[in-house]
Amino acid sequence: MLLRAFAKINLGLRVVRKRADGFHDIETVFHRINLLDEIELTSRDKGISFRSNNTLLPRDSSNLCVQAVLLFQKETNTHKGIDILLQKNIPVGAGLGGGSSDAAAVLFALSELWNIPVPFTQLRTMALQLGSDVPYFLLDGSAFATGRGETLEYFPLEIPYWIATVFPNEQIFTKWAYQNVTPDDARKQSLREILRTGLHDCDYLQKHLRNDFEQPVFAAYPNVRNVVNRFLDAGAKFVSLSGSGSSLFGFFENENDVREFQEET
Repeated sequence: MLLRAFAKINLGLRVVRKRADGFHDIETVFHRINLLDEIELTSRDKGISFRSNNTLLPRDSSNLCVQAVLLFQKETNTHKGIDILLQKNIPVGAGLGGGSSDAAAVLFALSELWNIPVPFTQLRTMALQLGSDVPYFLLDGSAFATGRGETLEYFPLEIPYWIATVFPNEQIFTKWAYQNVTPDDARKQSLREILRTGLHDCDYLQKHLRNDFEQPVFAAYPNVRNVVNRFLDAGAKFVSLSGSGSSLFGFFENENDVREFQEET
């Protein structure tokens, strides 16, 4: 079985408050982009095998794809095995959700591959055990996310720009990012309202559609901050950090500008 696991960007990201359970409440809009990983699943009698073109990825139970299989086996009381072959194209630790997307794709596919019917609500519960943003990848489309990122309201969103992403080859750990961000629950205007009002006005977006992780990340990783200038010099009209970083994305109005920028990066 061949699967495609798409990356996402965050259109704005607000860290609202730290919760009693140690997690943080956030607000963000998840939006899929065309960058994707490819996964091939082959059923076997028993055991789990994981291979990838990225040799740095772990192959044991610390790997999210392997965790997805182990969790599915536990929740459905099955001992069937699987071979996983991952063509990794989404950078690791880039804020693009690659690992979460891979895990969601594997989790969703196992029900069909092993012919074990699982209600979507149960799949969603399993996905949340794997990570706060894993449930988002179980369905297509854009979504307004609150809570830990697991409370999702899907809605249609067409971005009227060419989108380019850059990974500055800096791996930023989520734990560090949350330890260094300052929560703020005083903001009134919702991210969906900002997008509805200013989607066709990049100056408005640059002023209002902000990612709270930018301040600590740019201060600690000047190489990431420098990428913003590269985007702007190339003609991008809006630039933002995705997730907790370190990838950035930019909106371009001109196809030639974005293609030239991609060739140079």
